Amino acid sequence: MSSIIPVKEFSERRRKLMERMAPDSIAIIPAAPERVRNRDVLHPFRQDSDFQYLTGFGEPEAVLALIPGREHGESVLFCKEKNPEKELWDGFLVGPEGAIELYGLDDAFPIADIDDILPGMIEGRSRVYYPLGKDQGFDTRVMDWVKVIRSKVKSGAHPPGEFVALEHLLHDLRLFKSANEIKAMAKAGQISSEAHCRAMKRARKGGYEYNLEAELIHTFMDHGARSTAYPSIVGGGANGCILHYIENTAPLNDGDLVLIDAGCEVECYASDITRTFPVNGKFSPEQRALYEVVLAAQYAAIDAVRPGNHWNHPHEAALSVLTGGLIELGLLSGTVEDAIASEAFKPFFMHRTGHWLGLDVHDVGDYKIGDAWRLLEPGMALTVEPGLYISPNNTSVDEKWRGIGIRIEDDVVVTKDGCRVLTNGVPKTIEEIEALMAG
Repeated sequence: MSSIIPVKEFSERRRKLMERMAPDSIAIIPAAPERVRNRDVLHPFRQDSDFQYLTGFGEPEAVLALIPGREHGESVLFCKEKNPEKELWDGFLVGPEGAIELYGLDDAFPIADIDDILPGMIEGRSRVYYPLGKDQGFDTRVMDWVKVIRSKVKSGAHPPGEFVALEHLLHDLRLFKSANEIKAMAKAGQISSEAHCRAMKRARKGGYEYNLEAELIHTFMDHGARSTAYPSIVGGGANGCILHYIENTAPLNDGDLVLIDAGCEVECYASDITRTFPVNGKFSPEQRALYEVVLAAQYAAIDAVRPGNHWNHPHEAALSVLTGGLIELGLLSGTVEDAIASEAFKPFFMHRTGHWLGLDVHDVGDYKIGDAWRLLEPGMALTVEPGLYISPNNTSVDEKWRGIGIRIEDDVVVTKDGCRVLTNGVPKTIEEIEALMAG
């Protein structure tokens, strides 16, 4: 059961989705399947984010049906039955009765009976909302149910005439975070901040990247966050220039920076933090110069996160500062405007400045409405993560710059008059980082 997100909030989410559905329609949302890791060993189960958003129900082999206007209850869950023998091996099962009592569903049935019951619920509905193409096996099953209805047309059955992607309605709801969702994300951010601080304190020459990854996981688990939000990136030296580096096996060398991009999940809500710091606790002149540019770019981008600005404003603010800094340091030439127009910055900064954040680390939600960037509104949550990466193979720059990778990332929520940073618990100025590592 969720502790930060109350049961009534899941019920309210289902109500809001059904209000947006067309008359005489049904929505079908499957839980995530269990995934085989190898042979008879499964990956740790993680619920599908859409299913989690609407139910808070944490078991596999479940299906939610939302049927506006159904006399015997509009929200219906199919789930595994109680089974004392199975529970002895695999743990507690909620069961259909528990789903109604504990999760606020209107009605519930055993998942084993879904083929007999759900086609009758689909029959007579003109439109089916469904996450098309997400799970090929379940796609086939849905079409089999529709075929059963079509086979009875001569007996007066009415199959649905239209299938509509569920994401169009649901993901716009998910984009705006409630106070409780922000509370869960703030808790994830606080735990992740502490983990980053612990890793900074542990860094030393002669250690390995995985030593720091161990500190991250220890802190996550020690505070009850049972899962990382994504594979942790711990890149020492030139590995920090690899955007999605996750091997985390290389030694940490004196004089190198180490880039850590890591965050945990709390009740499936993600945190996403990046910090870059020197293995030996002291920035070199070149590292310091580049770091100050990235930090200034992040401050400028965060300042641009406010209602009325559009999605691209923070990126534009960061890009202007990064490009100007590269020119000032002699890594680029010409004017800021020309360097941006020609994309001369691309060898040093090749990604966007952020992404939506929520139940998915790269969360759902449109970045544009039509051809225009979406305006930022209160409740939207995003990352702000400018960086500079000087490839060790970039012979167009002086050797003293090569192999330096720097990214600084925080989690931010748009408020009515600006924004709130959820991940301030980990230092990011040079002075703060050096002081923490010295201590």
